Amino acid sequence: MELELRHLKTIRAIAEAGSLTRAATALGLAQPALSAQLRRIERALGGVLFERGRHGVRTTALGELVLERTRIVLPAVSELQREAARFARAQGEGERLRLGGTHGPLLGALVDRLADTAPGTTVTTCASWSERELAEMLTEGRLDFALAGTCGSTPPPDSPRLAWEEIAVDPVFVMLADGHRLARGREVDLAALAGEEWACVPGDGCFADCFTAACARAGFTPRRMYETDTASCVHLVQVGRAVGLCRATFPPTPGLTIRPLTGTPLMWRHLLGWHPAGQRPDTAAAVLARAREAHAGAAARSDSYARWLAQRRPVPGAAAHPAHATAPGTGSISPGQGVG
Repeated sequence: MELELRHLKTIRAIAEAGSLTRAATALGLAQPALSAQLRRIERALGGVLFERGRHGVRTTALGELVLERTRIVLPAVSELQREAARFARAQGEGERLRLGGTHGPLLGALVDRLADTAPGTTVTTCASWSERELAEMLTEGRLDFALAGTCGSTPPPDSPRLAWEEIAVDPVFVMLADGHRLARGREVDLAALAGEEWACVPGDGCFADCFTAACARAGFTPRRMYETDTASCVHLVQVGRAVGLCRATFPPTPGLTIRPLTGTPLMWRHLLGWHPAGQRPDTAAAVLARAREAHAGAAARSDSYARWLAQRRPVPGAAAHPAHATAPGTGSISPGQGVG
């Protein structure tokens, strides 16, 4: 029998599980089948890899040698597969784009822009609550581009290996039911919401910690936070169960009033990421331009954001894009740099 990659994965699984029973469960095999497979592998390698005992298995000296090589070979083969996938996609540029994004209107708006400017390109999307998951999919070659975000100056995920460009920097606004006592004002002081419950979409960044810190500066500890999907957040706000946190580009919605928070205590950076080895510079530049257009269009459709921007209109000659009208950004974030 010739040794194959699947045999190395089996050895690794047994060593990590410490038991043939647990390894069989992890691999989806019956234990007798795994035991028979291990015996065939050991015959091919010329010796015993694991000592069996009442409390599980332990690697022999030969087993340690094989495991050491396995830790080198398996990651190398995985990286080869990812590089080959990125190279193949780069060669077929213009035919297909796979976009990922956190849940929100910007992903759909980007698809709409690309449909106009690249009608021959097939665009597919994948949405995730996790910025880290999107970064992992970029690194592994399962996505071409990803829309993600970070709170304040937090570095984007996996920045040493991925290229990130800033699309825009937005203030975080608050969603109120139309009948809420604070809905008629032009803006809302965070301290005035001390007695409220809150609704927000989930994520794996630092936004929850930044929000809690902002509340502490305003003199209170936030009550219950409902982390749920956008539609559920909207419903909780509409029925008066909670007030919601949203990006300033949140679209007009019946029953909701969107208002800025006084002093802009929270900011959100929109980012576009990709793996530099898998994309041509002109393609990345084109997708970034469409993403910025999509954000500008979303900002223009928000009356509350338009009023907020008008109060902070930049001096003549300054950049007109909302990102630069709200807060200075880095613009370009090269691999290895953060966004602060």
